[in-house]
Amino acid sequence: MGEPSAVLVEETTGGAGIAPLGAGRVPGGLPAGLVRTARPRQWVKNGLVLAAPFAAGRLLSARECVQLGVVLVLFTACASAVYLINDARDAEADRAHPVKRRRPVASGQVPAGVAYAAGGTLAVAAPVTAALTCNADTAGLLAGYVLMQLAYCLRLKHVLVVDLVVVTTGFLMRAMAGGVALGIGLSRWFLITSGFCALFVVAAKRYSELVLMSGRDGDVAASRALLGAYTSGYLRFVWQLAAGVGMLAYCLWAMETGARPSGLLPWRQLSMVPFILSVLRYAVFADAGSAGAPEDVLLRDRALVTIGLAWGALYVLAAVNR
Repeated sequence: MGEPSAVLVEETTGGAGIAPLGAGRVPGGLPAGLVRTARPRQWVKNGLVLAAPFAAGRLLSARECVQLGVVLVLFTACASAVYLINDARDAEADRAHPVKRRRPVASGQVPAGVAYAAGGTLAVAAPVTAALTCNADTAGLLAGYVLMQLAYCLRLKHVLVVDLVVVTTGFLMRAMAGGVALGIGLSRWFLITSGFCALFVVAAKRYSELVLMSGRDGDVAASRALLGAYTSGYLRFVWQLAAGVGMLAYCLWAMETGARPSGLLPWRQLSMVPFILSVLRYAVFADAGSAGAPEDVLLRDRALVTIGLAWGALYVLAAVNR
């Protein structure tokens, strides 16, 4: 089983202090640097595009599967565009961070102007492609995501609490994208559960970053806008509150009137057990301050992966037998 401290091994290696320009440069040249700046390790987050069709519990045609794949690629392009532009703007601040100082733009591997150009191209191309291959609603959602994230880069990340809401909304828009593209209705339970679970992950990430930076010699406020303005107690309150509401919303959905057990066992109600376990397991990492990289926690902790697979199996059985 993975331990919470293991997630921070990669983040805490390399020593404290601020590296000079180019100290974290990684071989590979400009193309490799652009790919690294687009955060391929975080593309797993865009898998939330599949959430709405999965939650609807319906079988997809071959055409719908292809369309869903296109939306997944386009959302990944939008997210990559934001990362490119964000890193170009935050190069100086990233050099004060023990991990982010190794990013290609901060280290000098990718010139800021090139990152701006690549990000701008993707930001325009993805919504236009969505309008041509999917529908206007999907194009609008992608354009709204890009504009919101750019507003975050320019201004909103400097507004207390609003920065948390914007990042959370970005996750929620990912979860909505698949349903919007395929014309699947989004239930209130889906939106509430997805939204508060996203807030849980975002607040836990901020809390872990604050804990990490507080234990080093660097300037906390310099590593991320507003990070120094939050207290660990406040961020802990937010992620605990969000985790509780997310679990409650899922349980209310599973036990709502009319959701009578069908099939051999009440699969829908049983799915509450691994769902709650997964939140509680992730909370172990959040409480330890080692949830600064959600993708690492979700992919590297074998217990969490096993619980997630069990939840998926029960959810599929509930959909098949409803």
